[in-house]
Amino acid sequence: MNTKRIFIGIFGRKNKGKSSLINAITRQDIAIVSPTPGTTTDPVKKTMELFGIGPAVFIDTAGVDDYSELGPQRVKKTMDTIPTIDVAIVVLSHNEFADEEKNICTQLIAHNIPFLCVHNKSDICTANADLIQAVNAYNVPLIQASTINGTGIDDIINTLVKITPPSAYQKRTLIGDKIHPNDLIVLVMPQDEEAPEGRLILPQVQLIRDIIDNHAVAVCLQPEELPHYMAHHRPHMVITDSQVFHEVNKVVPAHIPLTGFSIILARAKGNFEHYIAGTPHLSQLQNGDKILLLESCSHPTHCEDIGRVKLPKLIQKFTGKKLQFDMVSALNPLPDLTPYAMAIQCGACMVTDKQVSQRIKSIINANIPVSNYGMSIAYANNIFNRAVEIFVK
Repeated sequence: MNTKRIFIGIFGRKNKGKSSLINAITRQDIAIVSPTPGTTTDPVKKTMELFGIGPAVFIDTAGVDDYSELGPQRVKKTMDTIPTIDVAIVVLSHNEFADEEKNICTQLIAHNIPFLCVHNKSDICTANADLIQAVNAYNVPLIQASTINGTGIDDIINTLVKITPPSAYQKRTLIGDKIHPNDLIVLVMPQDEEAPEGRLILPQVQLIRDIIDNHAVAVCLQPEELPHYMAHHRPHMVITDSQVFHEVNKVVPAHIPLTGFSIILARAKGNFEHYIAGTPHLSQLQNGDKILLLESCSHPTHCEDIGRVKLPKLIQKFTGKKLQFDMVSALNPLPDLTPYAMAIQCGACMVTDKQVSQRIKSIINANIPVSNYGMSIAYANNIFNRAVEIFVK
């Protein structure tokens, strides 16, 4: 199963033809083009299929030389895009390569983002020796292009394919390395008020597909049906929504592996070892400690929301401490991390590996213990070791 998309950021000064370049690459008029500098004021996304990679999302950003009244805010949004992408294009023209371009390149390198430079508008002005030398200093490709006559567009696409890390788009199993053909895997999926109307949530769909792809058998049921099912069947593994870990743990015999959707996603997205190491810090929290909750999607808040309500209540009950909880949703920038004693990341089903890894990297670099929703819930229910055992043996 491959639901992965790569994110490609387009950066440069105003009026360098970034939007025109996206239109030329995608062969669609999806970005507003105007001779007026600063037409693009916020990041704009467009999805297309890149042969050799698959689905790709191009992100057209505002010019980094916007010095208008709102310019600093627009430039900040542009630069905030960098940690969320897999690969980048730095757009130049008229042989300009100064502090603005150097800053973009430096930030991309700092975030380990592969990139290429495109000298646009080459039908008007071709790249000179000084520009070629400046770009070569970053050891990245330089392509001369024109959206007017189509020069270099195919080269840009081919180079994107070459420099994009395969890990950004390669097919990867969620649980296939832990199951065998014909294994019976039970998925416990409560359909409560948090469940979307008429459909399953993405982690459930992904895991069902992964089980089927590995020629095992997926049995889906709600917590109420689990005792009856277990009385008549012996599955090879049970995977549960983490919020019913406690109930499911009591029903599933100890010799049958038990884990959660969120834990499986955490393993697939990377940073798993840091979650394993950071989760026990829940036992060390003190009164007044601040916890940062990271939810990588935006959705309407329900009265029994797992991240905003259930998880904080469970942690406070487990620790017996009065704690403070802050929430950062989607890919919004992280706050100052200094006040936080711990961070807890959701399963991150709606973001890429790169996006969640960049976020967790910032927390790890700040020496803040980090956990995962499912692991924290398992730990607070005293079944942490059982829930991760299958992955740490």
